[in-house]
Amino acid sequence: MMDYSAYIDLSRQELLEKVQSAMGPKRFEHVLGVEKAALELAARYNADATKASLAALLHDYAKERPDQDFLDIIDQYGLDQGLKNWGNNIWHGMVGSHIIRQEFGLEDDEILQAVERHTVGASQMTLLDKVLYVADYIEPGRDFPDVDEARAIAKQDLDQAVAYETAHTIAHLASKGIPIYPQILETYNAYVKYLKDTKKK
Repeated sequence: MMDYSAYIDLSRQELLEKVQSAMGPKRFEHVLGVEKAALELAARYNADATKASLAALLHDYAKERPDQDFLDIIDQYGLDQGLKNWGNNIWHGMVGSHIIRQEFGLEDDEILQAVERHTVGASQMTLLDKVLYVADYIEPGRDFPDVDEARAIAKQDLDQAVAYETAHTIAHLASKGIPIYPQILETYNAYVKYLKDTKKK
């Protein structure tokens, strides 16, 4: 049984119940899938399993909150006002990490940062950042073109997995005419060199 006592004052069961109460059944199933993928990646790349588990279980905690909650947090914490021009897909990580800090008493910056970056990445990512970012993309419940290739790459090289995922995310957003958050482009520019490595193989 995973022990989270170094980070939060909840047992695993209490944590799962709190997370489950914040979202619909389909999203909770996704969260459990992300944890499974994150733990597999943590084992493969020697990341901290407890932090990977916690980050995965909390990453979508704020996803189903009303928009006003995020707008209030942006003001309360003096976050970049430009965030208000985006929406839930960006907010639930970038702003949601502050909700998690408040409601779970979680103070571990590495876990909170991984949650913050799980949809946008960063030009310089920690091992935990990469584990959560990739796990969210390849979890067992995901079913979209090329997900099997993404899973295969994730087993070989985590940086290549970040590059592959980011390139495909940008292509998807561009094909739908959706604005791309600048930090996603920064992630792409920093990791695109690894994408060339995958093409050589």
